[in-house]
Amino acid sequence: MPMATASSSLHGTAAALHGVGAAASSKPRSAAPVARSVRVAAAARGSGSARARGGMVARAAVAANAVAAAESKSGGHELLLFEALREALIEEMKADPTVCVFGEDVGHYGGSYKVTKGLAEMFGDLRVLDTPIAENSFTGMGVGAAMKGLRPIVEGMNMGFLLLAYNQISNNCGMLHYTSGGQFKIPIVIRGPGGVGRQLGAEHSQRLESYFQSIPGLQMVACSTPYNAKGLMKAAIRSENPVVLFEHVLLYNLKEKIPDEEYICCLEEAEMVRPGEHVTILTYSRMRYHVMQAAKTLVNKGYDPEVIDIRSLKPFDLHTIGNSIKKTHRVLIVEECMRTGGIGASLRSSIIDNFWDYLDAPIMCLSSQDVPTPYAAPLEDATVVQPAQIVAAVEQICQ
Repeated sequence: MPMATASSSLHGTAAALHGVGAAASSKPRSAAPVARSVRVAAAARGSGSARARGGMVARAAVAANAVAAAESKSGGHELLLFEALREALIEEMKADPTVCVFGEDVGHYGGSYKVTKGLAEMFGDLRVLDTPIAENSFTGMGVGAAMKGLRPIVEGMNMGFLLLAYNQISNNCGMLHYTSGGQFKIPIVIRGPGGVGRQLGAEHSQRLESYFQSIPGLQMVACSTPYNAKGLMKAAIRSENPVVLFEHVLLYNLKEKIPDEEYICCLEEAEMVRPGEHVTILTYSRMRYHVMQAAKTLVNKGYDPEVIDIRSLKPFDLHTIGNSIKKTHRVLIVEECMRTGGIGASLRSSIIDNFWDYLDAPIMCLSSQDVPTPYAAPLEDATVVQPAQIVAAVEQICQ
């Protein structure tokens, strides 16, 4: 089978499984005079540019009013998460001719989850480049492009496939700025879908956060809403550092109203999702929604959990996390990553090192089991943390 046909067939299968598309900064963009590909630049120019129930209710009312006021002021528009990522790409590619996209079927097919739909028609084939099925090659090409002054966005059709590019991500992306004595910057974004989907099997249900977290020089962020997906994508593109953006396959169809005005999200800040008094729950990506589902049950049981979406997986926002721990004195970490060597293990270690004196109970961590993800749906669910487990863990911590 020809390579292009095989690639399209694989993407069609992925799309059928999930359905298609399954604090702000005002700092102006710097336009550093960097060398760039003449052909890419020319193509760009051609394409245009409470511990008491009453306290909890009061805080919820204040938060609801703030959200309503913000939406009425800005108007905003509704987007699905994959559409928010796409909007971020379009805005950045219009603003900066050095921004380009590499990956399998990212061009006229529009990507396996349609994040790049229509970009080839807008910006041309040189800036939205379809590649062969060779992750090591096109990731290495992205590193080289970044060294020469471009700002490439490399899409892995599935994050599990990026294991084939681990050498380029580790030895090149993360280290070249250091090993070159500061002669090169690597402003590259590596992004794509990952996490446990719906019966995608072990190889397509990878959580690679734990693989990449030990690479020096690499930043990692995980989006969880359309708002922060767009804001984090824009910030990652503008960063001078290599950034890995983790997207979850089951969150692409989340819908949210986002501002019409331009905004970005800080790559190193956590998000306070729900203020509380009794326990700090730290989570990210899809598990944010399992935690919030559990929080409804916990509130009915008289508990007041504080929920933080850490978003920045490397480095951790220890300022936000520490302030919460100093208030609640109890911590529960909820992740979809594997238990052994996962993000939760690193986060627990950081909390013990920095905030041990503020803890009134042992830190608990709920993670996925250390097994390949099964294909059978009941077994697949059994390997991932469920809301009932979160409720039981909070009850145990708060005894």
